[in-house]
Amino acid sequence: MHAKTPLAFVAAVAVALSAGMTLAQAQTEHHDAAPAHRAAPAHRPAPAHTPEPHAGPRGYERAPEPKGWNNRPAANFDRTQYQHNFKAARSFHIGAYQRPAGWVSHRWAYGQTLPRAYFAPSFFISDYWLFALEIPPAGYEWVRDDTDALLVNTDTGEILQVEYDVFA
Repeated sequence: MHAKTPLAFVAAVAVALSAGMTLAQAQTEHHDAAPAHRAAPAHRPAPAHTPEPHAGPRGYERAPEPKGWNNRPAANFDRTQYQHNFKAARSFHIGAYQRPAGWVSHRWAYGQTLPRAYFAPSFFISDYWLFALEIPPAGYEWVRDDTDALLVNTDTGEILQVEYDVFA
């Protein structure tokens, strides 16, 4: 019985230290994630251009991969056909979103420039047709920021189109 007591004591100390380190790490991460000078505003600012209504898919069936889904319009497309801020006709629930470190909520609009921090695979929407988004032209990709989908020039970061509230 005497030999087991030190072993049990060592195990209990190890568990307590591990829990204390996890709590300290969680407090540090929470502190780093939302410092007072970077606190997100209570609401997102209004976009520079008023969102327009946009007809979306009907019903609840999953949208199939469209024919020619990767046949992107050529680089000499008519940009004015894309320059819109749409209010999505439907919202999709696809999981939690975490913006790049150091960035706060922002209401983007076409014509603005998306920072390079958003140019990572976790932000790209490669299966855009599942969310009723148009085929992006050559040199453009759909990027997720919070609840919105942004059509972005991959060279310059210029936003060509925004679909607000695509994701819930």
